[in-house]
Amino acid sequence: MFKQDFKYYKSRNPPPLFDNVLNFNEPDLTKVSKIGSTNLMNKFFGLKPVEQWNMYEIVNRPGLIYINNPFTNLGQRYWIARSLKDYSKGTSKTNLDEQNIIPENVDWWSYSQNNIGTGILKKLRWATLGYHHNWDTKVYSEDRKGIFPRDLAMLCNYIAVALGFVNFKAEAAIVNYYHMDSTLSGHTDHSEQNLEAPLFSFSFGQTALFLIGGATIDVKPTALFLHSGDVVVM
Repeated sequence: MFKQDFKYYKSRNPPPLFDNVLNFNEPDLTKVSKIGSTNLMNKFFGLKPVEQWNMYEIVNRPGLIYINNPFTNLGQRYWIARSLKDYSKGTSKTNLDEQNIIPENVDWWSYSQNNIGTGILKKLRWATLGYHHNWDTKVYSEDRKGIFPRDLAMLCNYIAVALGFVNFKAEAAIVNYYHMDSTLSGHTDHSEQNLEAPLFSFSFGQTALFLIGGATIDVKPTALFLHSGDVVVM
């Protein structure tokens, strides 16, 4: 069922219908339930005050929490700039590292801005921060570790506390750079050593479609829109 729906929603001819996709800008309260948060002082991570957040759980997908864009407009601009300009350089690793496309000691953002029309903007697919995900072994290890951005760690910790997750510390991140024609196939996140800890997903840019599956690929997935600034916690 998962593969069938994935194929349906990525089809271009004919294009899919979105009648059954959850839209949290106009939530269907027969399918989702609104939840509250812990009261916190605003720490100005580009976030609106916590009491203004709209948060939901999907009725048939317990454990998934959806926060409807808790960011201010300026906050979104900040995190988009960090993702593009900063998280693609420094101690991060990217899919471009082994391709020798970018000159040594030059970062992707600066090079792409000075080489418009070369296609370099579309070649960046991902960057890893902190503990670097090994795409071959699917394992995190101590010998593959960079600096985890302090502001991103504080953002994750703040949201974790607001949701009631105590003693959470963000130590690894994958920044995915999606283009208008790109998709990410179905997968499970099981490389983390602590499967009790929440996984945070921040979306910025164009609206995208996300499929959350069940215990097996035979379970029909739930489709939902991710708008710019939306946060999903799993």
